[in-house]
Amino acid sequence: MTILTRKLLLATAAALCAAAPAAAQQQSFAEQFAPFQAENVLEKDAVEVVSRPVVQDASTPAPRFPLVQPWSVADAQGLLDAIEGIGSEGLDPRDYRPEALRQAIAFGTSPELDQLASQVFGWLVEDLRDGRTPMEARKQWFVVDPDPDLIPTGKVLADALASHDIAGTLAGLDPTHPDYAALKTLLAQTPETDAAKRKMIRANMDRWRWLARDLGGQYLITNVPEMQLRLTVNDQIIRTYRTIVGKPGRTATPQLAETVEGVIFNPTWTVPQSIVKGEGLGAKVLNNPGWARSAGYKATKGANGYISVVQQPGPGNSLGMMKLDMPNPHAIFLHDTPSRGLFERDNRALSHGCIRTERALELAMTIAILGQGATKDEAVEISSSGKYTRVPVVKTMPVYITYFTMGRDIDGELRSFDDIYGRDAPVLAALDQPRVGNRARETSEKVVEIVDDLQI
Repeated sequence: MTILTRKLLLATAAALCAAAPAAAQQQSFAEQFAPFQAENVLEKDAVEVVSRPVVQDASTPAPRFPLVQPWSVADAQGLLDAIEGIGSEGLDPRDYRPEALRQAIAFGTSPELDQLASQVFGWLVEDLRDGRTPMEARKQWFVVDPDPDLIPTGKVLADALASHDIAGTLAGLDPTHPDYAALKTLLAQTPETDAAKRKMIRANMDRWRWLARDLGGQYLITNVPEMQLRLTVNDQIIRTYRTIVGKPGRTATPQLAETVEGVIFNPTWTVPQSIVKGEGLGAKVLNNPGWARSAGYKATKGANGYISVVQQPGPGNSLGMMKLDMPNPHAIFLHDTPSRGLFERDNRALSHGCIRTERALELAMTIAILGQGATKDEAVEISSSGKYTRVPVVKTMPVYITYFTMGRDIDGELRSFDDIYGRDAPVLAALDQPRVGNRARETSEKVVEIVDDLQI
């Protein structure tokens, strides 16, 4: 296994300190590339995450398992026991017809028992694997969970009946991220009398189920309400970065699961027409070439009068020193900013959707090296060249843009976060409603391409 150790990263930092011009950094390099903690960063474990269903290879069809299978009385009793204890997972036993199952068990094995037990077992699988919250209550949720394709209900049912370990098979559907286990422990410790807190815990446990059960060995994850980004290896936090996220309203940051395909050093910024035309920047650039040069703007005017303006790489570029290339229809990505003083604010919901990250050059070089897109020396040379350069990565890295209002913070402490976009209410309401069957896997919300005007 290849290990990118602290020594390599510190050597990168030292080399970049010597190579990068101070003016281009606009702050000390100690701030841009703070030394890594002692934990090793495992290069081998980078895995791709897709935000669309996994498509089976038609040449090798996946085995099919019937959704109704024979149940013994002992296995059915094991299922009833699991239902009666499902409250520990934040679910409601009443959703899974315990009384009807108890009566069917009393009559012994029968086709009716097979039908009922298979049905409620399937409901449990769906809710534990995919989340109980229906799609219409998941506001701005644009992730398609791959788990129904990777862990089909019929196979889970067959495995449970073959092993006769109904509860253990269901428990194996829990999200692997340790924050889920932390919330589950907190739920067990919270008295029934504190109904509001228990409900909030349950809502955030369910949010973990909306994601893939296993997020991968190495990934980036940001919790928008916390305004923090984590570089995570084997579910251990290696580095954290404060972030600036979207303002509440139309430009709120959506929830996504995307993949970093490359790192762009010294990016250009194509100025949106809301500024070029709406604020008169295009005319200003064309009429004031000296000012335009000093600000790094280049304008092109077409025969039809259309003006496009591109800000060239440089210390004042609105995207800063880098952006992560993670193609998605929302045009959301992680990038630097020259306005680094904004990271000192407590409320950092300031952008037009994209996520700005502190110590962005550190992050960019780390992703380029971990992704085998560049060696340490190459990353140093590229980043300090001042030229637009896209570095594709060989090993892609998942990026999860999440929204948890209760969970562990970057210090490992369980706490609540402000519901800055008002996304809790529909999830909490759904917990009070009867269970919804045949739930959609994809949202019907319209994708809105958010153009970050970068004026703050």
